[in-house]
Amino acid sequence: MNEFTLIFRNDQNPDVKFSPEQMQGVLQQWRDWMGGIAAQNKLANPGNRLGWDAKTVRPNNVVTDGPYAEIKEMISGFIVVKADTLDEATEIAKGCPVLKMNGSVEVRSIIPTNM
Repeated sequence: MNEFTLIFRNDQNPDVKFSPEQMQGVLQQWRDWMGGIAAQNKLANPGNRLGWDAKTVRPNNVVTDGPYAEIKEMISGFIVVKADTLDEATEIAKGCPVLKMNGSVEVRSIIPTNM
């Protein structure tokens, strides 16, 4: 079985606010989705959410604020799943709650390293 990372992207919109009830509903959708993946023994790494604060280091030690340059969407988190093929990992991604919030999921294969 291979591993794939599912990278979650959201529109960068600080004006979008959720009520506590809405946030609980969103969190429950994530728990249900990830729990279903784990129940199939396909969750290799539960991942993490990424913070809003960031800096990017570029060649010649040039440091800029933020992980992006004038884009409206940002990476908000990731998980690693186990699947036989990219198509199977993509099917898993289709259930991601971020899609209900106009976000997207990038599905990438992971190249194992022997260190």
